[in-house]
Amino acid sequence: MLRGSFVFTPMALRSLELDEEMLERYKYKRQLTSHHLNSYMLKRDTAPLRSLKSSDALPPAVCHDVVVQNALYTGDLEAMQRLFPRGSTANLIIEPQGGDMRWVARGEGLWSLTYEQELTTPLHITAGRGFTDCLKLLLQRGASVDLAPDGTTALHEACENCQPECTKLLLIHGANANAVSEDGLMPLHVCTSPESFECAKYLLQYGAAINGRTVDENDTPLHVATRNGLSDHTELYLRYGAALDKQNDEGLTPLNAACSQPQEAKDLQRYFKVCQLLLGAGADVHTTDQDKRSPLHMACKNANPDIVEMLLANGACVNDMDYGGEAPMHNILKVVCYKISHQPERIVRALLNHGSIRVWPGALPMVLKHCFQSPRTIEVLLNAYSHLRVTDTWVESVPAETFKEHKEFFDSVFSLALTPRSLQHLARCKLRSIVGNRVHTVVPKLDLPTFIKKYLLLEYRGYIH
Repeated sequence: MLRGSFVFTPMALRSLELDEEMLERYKYKRQLTSHHLNSYMLKRDTAPLRSLKSSDALPPAVCHDVVVQNALYTGDLEAMQRLFPRGSTANLIIEPQGGDMRWVARGEGLWSLTYEQELTTPLHITAGRGFTDCLKLLLQRGASVDLAPDGTTALHEACENCQPECTKLLLIHGANANAVSEDGLMPLHVCTSPESFECAKYLLQYGAAINGRTVDENDTPLHVATRNGLSDHTELYLRYGAALDKQNDEGLTPLNAACSQPQEAKDLQRYFKVCQLLLGAGADVHTTDQDKRSPLHMACKNANPDIVEMLLANGACVNDMDYGGEAPMHNILKVVCYKISHQPERIVRALLNHGSIRVWPGALPMVLKHCFQSPRTIEVLLNAYSHLRVTDTWVESVPAETFKEHKEFFDSVFSLALTPRSLQHLARCKLRSIVGNRVHTVVPKLDLPTFIKKYLLLEYRGYIH
């Protein structure tokens, strides 16, 4: 960078000049020691695995040649054939030029401004970009397949960037499928997108540990797959014997992890399919995390109605409390206004039909204030009560604009201040109270017309009576 355009103060520039000799010594030491990770380890529940290996030859050289770097980053095979002829070595460490500036402690109480850079290798560059022919050439020229100057191997790079052919090539040449990065991740743990499915298949074929744990969170590959809503990965891992109910350091099983992940409307079906696979394989719906939150708590918080209905159908406890004293019903009512597109009314309805506790009647105006954007949710909730005491507070809880938009519905609600509930509704409440938490199983079996069954199960009508 030109001195005239340097953004730091003259004092900072002076610091750079004074520390130049120390920086050179540090760079030299770094080149000597950065050619391999200090150690690799697997967490418990995995068999002893071989650690990352460094080159059996001399330590790799550091390459600053811009021509070599350009050939690598562009995948120029012809240029690389000239630069790496037969008999030459491709066992190099690349230190790219540029990057962001930061203050770095150099020992002896001195700080210097230096470029924040990540060391890499020719294998990392080509594997991460999918340059398969270039990668093959480098491997033929003796590049160390498990070299990890910046804490990750080329195999990590290929998997993270979803390059299956490069992944396969590295594994064929002896890459360690269970190499642990500086961040405590194995290659399977960085398969976090749908496009990485083929990479995961190759890793498992070459001996990747299906229940290998991350160092920091104690996650298995199945935790990673379910947290990211990867149904194909989940199915693959289950076929390879992934542990269904292993808990990580937060107490999450793979099912808990899938339910706890925030989900946009477009992601709901992906996560539903993942949970369907887990439950089909026998996952436990009752396991709670450190805060005693069950998968049902989490699915309600993230407003996934299909998952909620499936968990309830598989025996989830509708009234279990977490450490905060909240049941699943509390979790859904708190997020209704943020999750309108998720059909939160379906969740409230399912919970009530499975015997969920109801909101204290005195708190209904507060619920109305938070849920006014979803009239259907309010309708389902109010139809769980045989008597309601509607006051002016109810009217004040609904903004004028929303009232105009849903005038017919809110008129029917507020009219209850002057009229009692209908006899038809009272009969519904009586039958529901007799059946109790078996409404969802008993009502469908009754010899009644379909429209009456729907009415008993709190089907939406667009008004309160």
